[in-house]
Amino acid sequence: MAQTYDVIVVGSGPGGYPAAIRASQLGLKVAIVEKESLGGICLNWGCIPTKALLKSAQVFEYIKHAKDYGITVGDYSADFSAVIKRSRGVADGMSKGVAFLMKKNKIDVIMGYGKVIGGKKVEVTDKEGKKTEYAASKGVIIATGGRARELPNVKIDGQKVIEYRKAMSLEKQPETMLVIGSGAIGVEFAYVYASMGTKVTIVEFLPKMVPVEDDDISKELAKQYKKMGVDVLVNSSVEKVDTSGKGCKVTVKTPDGEKTFEVDVVLSAAGVVANLENIGLEELGIKTERGKILVSEWYETNVAGYYAIGDCTPGPALAHVATAEAIICAEKIAGHKTEALDYNNIPGCTYCQPEIASVGMTEAKAREAGYDIKVGKFPFMASGKASAAGVKDGFVKVIFDAKYGEWLGAHMIGANVTEMIAEVVVARKLETTSHEILRSVHPHPTMSEAVKGATEAAYGEAIDL
Repeated sequence: MAQTYDVIVVGSGPGGYPAAIRASQLGLKVAIVEKESLGGICLNWGCIPTKALLKSAQVFEYIKHAKDYGITVGDYSADFSAVIKRSRGVADGMSKGVAFLMKKNKIDVIMGYGKVIGGKKVEVTDKEGKKTEYAASKGVIIATGGRARELPNVKIDGQKVIEYRKAMSLEKQPETMLVIGSGAIGVEFAYVYASMGTKVTIVEFLPKMVPVEDDDISKELAKQYKKMGVDVLVNSSVEKVDTSGKGCKVTVKTPDGEKTFEVDVVLSAAGVVANLENIGLEELGIKTERGKILVSEWYETNVAGYYAIGDCTPGPALAHVATAEAIICAEKIAGHKTEALDYNNIPGCTYCQPEIASVGMTEAKAREAGYDIKVGKFPFMASGKASAAGVKDGFVKVIFDAKYGEWLGAHMIGANVTEMIAEVVVARKLETTSHEILRSVHPHPTMSEAVKGATEAAYGEAIDL
């Protein structure tokens, strides 16, 4: 007879492990199934280790520009293997932290490959190939996440053509690199490698960098990357990659015709695809569409007793979205009163330098939606804190409905803006208007003053512009 739990979670990433913890907090008996490492891609190969790499790159940038701060530094160099080692150490520490949380919350960890089967059960195959069935009386939560999407004409071989996992564990720093895609993964790795001396070229299929961002943000990032020495080709596509030689011979179709690049490594950063294969969906009849599991606002699939959250569902493929979905899902299963997630108020953050943070509508989307809008922009060039810190690039841009003052969107590019965007998220959640922001005292000197400054600019009340 299968061992029975109230809830079984398949996958332990930023969706899976919070779902398990919240269900346990609500008095349910919980097990979590993981095939590789606790914490999933985010803690082991995504969010956390990439931020460690980015911090090392930023420190190296500070050293390169130490004279700007009145400091003389002697000989210095980037020890690439040590940078990689530090990143892996940070990831390992975080994964151990999740193991501690599982133990603290009395959650059973079952290591192996999980497959959902009938009767609210999960079949787990361990590393020896032994299969064991576990039952869930209340529900099974599928949180299998995603992986790098492989383009049909660009085969990832893990050596010369790589994805993000290999990009953060290369043994040797390449002299040249071509990055396919200028989304968050592409521009973050481009910054890491370029700052440490790799010659980087980015190829973007769409008309602008970071395509989901406001047009002004994309223009500013393109300007900063050009200054950094990164070549960016938009409206362009990689047609083929020849790896038969020492490096990679890349054929790129551009508006000016076909161009050929010879580089050491190609990084494919063309998005993610959900992990849906061989987990039992077809046999159970769980509906999918465009490679995602279809769910209700409470993350129920079409088959009773089976739920899905995170990157394997149609919502934004972001760690904090997976966590929010996890908590709502667990609360729903436990019969707890909860609130559906507002997908129109999800912040997005990109941790290149300068950082990017945004929430809500872009200016173009607000106009398309028919709003009469007020737009304000505050450049960090006018910020005392930014000047003192030597990080004057970038700006904060805000968009309000002219009629009622509703905060439609905010878009930031600059140092530490990922730490500033939560103010806007909370304000929008509370239905705060421009008037309240104008009358909310922001501390001086701080980077966050730019939020108030941009709001003042939108209403013709700017003091420091």
